[in-house]
Amino acid sequence: MPAHTTLSHRYLLGQLIKRDVLLRYRGAMFGVAWIFLNPLIMLAIFAFVFGQIFQARWPQQDGGAPFWLVLYSGLIAFNIFAEAISRAPAAVRSYPSYVKKIIFPVEILPLVPLGAALVHGAFNYLILLAALAWTGHLTLSTLLYPIALAPLLLLALGLAWFLAAWGVFIKDMSQIVPPFVQILMFLSPVLYPASAVPVVLQPFYQFNPLGTVIEACRNVALGHPADWSTWGISLFLGLTAAGLGHAFFRHSREEFADVL
Repeated sequence: MPAHTTLSHRYLLGQLIKRDVLLRYRGAMFGVAWIFLNPLIMLAIFAFVFGQIFQARWPQQDGGAPFWLVLYSGLIAFNIFAEAISRAPAAVRSYPSYVKKIIFPVEILPLVPLGAALVHGAFNYLILLAALAWTGHLTLSTLLYPIALAPLLLLALGLAWFLAAWGVFIKDMSQIVPPFVQILMFLSPVLYPASAVPVVLQPFYQFNPLGTVIEACRNVALGHPADWSTWGISLFLGLTAAGLGHAFFRHSREEFADVL
């Protein structure tokens, strides 16, 4: 693909993401300020419920960051994945006029939910940095969080291409995917560490790219060493998922216009 075409697609994608984010908050009293207010309110609730009421502690935790902050650092990663995947089935079906234009790069449409999720994730990350600094647990390794997140983004991208294509032909996908995403949250080490899982299930968690990335993100956020070997495996799986997803999408897109 020529360089100028790639750049034009980046600009177009940026405009679609901007439009998607702005439309979500259009008409709201505080407008786009909710991008900042939502995660701030959620973090405050976490701090009050888990820190003051339940006084919860992370399993096997001895000192360190408070439970609510440990939980929040993992949820940021999962929420990016969840938002991108949950909205992917409608990514193409929501733009039938674009699909019917021969020159429009339809393959960028599944990237719009992922881009919007990254915008929200960026504000969550900034609040995490502020909360870590406020509690005295901010370290230089926290800056590695975006790098640790990379395999999850590739996995989300690959799944988004798959789900966007299926969503054109199977409208129920928009109703099927969100409950499975919620189930996946409880099957991944978001609310608990992978070390708390029974030994018989440990292999499943060790080779679950979503789980290993969440663990890596949480570790670097809190200044703990991350398992970069399993992260590397997750990166390879993410690249594979992205490649297969894109190939499947390109193979299916010729039929989109007929269906829509």
